[in-house]
Amino acid sequence: MNIHEHQAKELLGSYGVPVQSGRVAFTPEQAVEAAHHMIDEGATLLIVKSQIHAGGRGKGIIHDIIGGEPVVYNDKELRGVKVVPTDESNPLHEVYEIAIRMLGNRLVTIQTGAEGKVVNRLLIANGVDIEKEFYCSILLDRASGKNIIMASTEGGVEIEKVAEEMPEKIVREYVEPGLGLEGFQARRLAFGLGLSGKAHKSFITFINALYKAYIAIDAALIEVNPLALTTDGDIIAVDAKVSIDDNALYRHADIAAMRDESEEDPLEVEAGKNNLNYIKLDGNVGCMVNGAGLAMATMDIIKLAGGEPANFLDVGGGASVERVAAAFKVMMSDPNVKAVLINIFGGIVRCDRVANGIIQAMQTVEVHVPVIVRLDGTNAEEARQILLSSPLHFSVAATLAEAAEKVTEALSGITADEDGGAAVINASMAFASMAIPPRDEDDDDDDETLEGEEEGEEEEEEEFDFDAVEDPDSMDISEFDEEDLDDDIEDVLNDDDDDF
Repeated sequence: MNIHEHQAKELLGSYGVPVQSGRVAFTPEQAVEAAHHMIDEGATLLIVKSQIHAGGRGKGIIHDIIGGEPVVYNDKELRGVKVVPTDESNPLHEVYEIAIRMLGNRLVTIQTGAEGKVVNRLLIANGVDIEKEFYCSILLDRASGKNIIMASTEGGVEIEKVAEEMPEKIVREYVEPGLGLEGFQARRLAFGLGLSGKAHKSFITFINALYKAYIAIDAALIEVNPLALTTDGDIIAVDAKVSIDDNALYRHADIAAMRDESEEDPLEVEAGKNNLNYIKLDGNVGCMVNGAGLAMATMDIIKLAGGEPANFLDVGGGASVERVAAAFKVMMSDPNVKAVLINIFGGIVRCDRVANGIIQAMQTVEVHVPVIVRLDGTNAEEARQILLSSPLHFSVAATLAEAAEKVTEALSGITADEDGGAAVINASMAFASMAIPPRDEDDDDDDETLEGEEEGEEEEEEEFDFDAVEDPDSMDISEFDEEDLDDDIEDVLNDDDDDF
């Protein structure tokens, strides 16, 4: 879980980490009040900082939420961070004018993308006299299984850019889990940053307090950029990003209360309420899988087959009716989803139960896209028969590769109607992928002669080879007799071939 900068500073400050002082504001009036307090405390420079869960705010541009055009202030495009000197004629009025233009509008940065994020709160911070900027972060290095502290003399710059262009300027220290941060490691980091004297001692105090906070709050990441060396020789966090391990939030009710759902994807929030592990992606194939590893493999095979996954969604080992229904609701709320691939391994729960659960879930949720199902494990064959004999239309696959192929077939067969309404499935989908329920045995099989045939003349019926069709989308289904086609499909469905 990510938290805002002002929350991160407040949290780190409670553990003795020196941070830049400031006050949060949700309205222009609160921004003026906060600025007034800063001035009373001796601030010579006010920093108005937009609070969103994204970096690059200082270079980002505020855009009007209705028109979409950049917001202009004093003949310049308004950025996400604005500096106001207190020696101006009316700095409080300046803060008000900036706040009224920032709040409620969108901030577009390199990390938000073109859609940006709405600014709902501001941090009015006290300016700091900076002599030198550094970078510092703490996170878990999964390769070694140890926490790693990284520091660099290139503060105020994206660490990815530093790692790519100047890797030698990044100092790293791995912390043994049973020992904690040792004194010699803290000193080695300070020396690596070229610090000496008071600045050296100040950094030692800072990094020890920062690591203490990292452990105490169960952080997944703490990043301070820039870490400032003031003209007085003090080390202070001017900006701070803190991410908390979701699995540890039950131990920190106070931190969990800091969650800002407006900064998160609405679909991810809804999925979280149903205990679904869901991450929205930019593709068009919704994935419903049990198990994180299988989910990753499913997304990979979709990519290899030419599709694009629209999400990571792990329904868990049980795959109950309720969770499957909730998963469908989440995926159907994503307008980009054009097909759904369900890939369940029946280990903890039998595949036939999963199949029945899928049918029950689809009877309660409106699903308007093709659904491809691949079940493997205990009672997988029984599950496939349940799906094929259900009144709902499924495309059933026996292997993961076959499932991916059916997904791409489904996507190639989907076209939008003229009014931009619901997707329709054309002939290629019907012939190549859709599993049609068996016909009623009472249906009559009338033998009608084709147009142009003379009555009484018998012609040997030639079986149509669908595999020989290079472009299924170009097929004219009006050439086929509907009842004869139904007979062919029924013969295929009744085939005992295990490969089907």
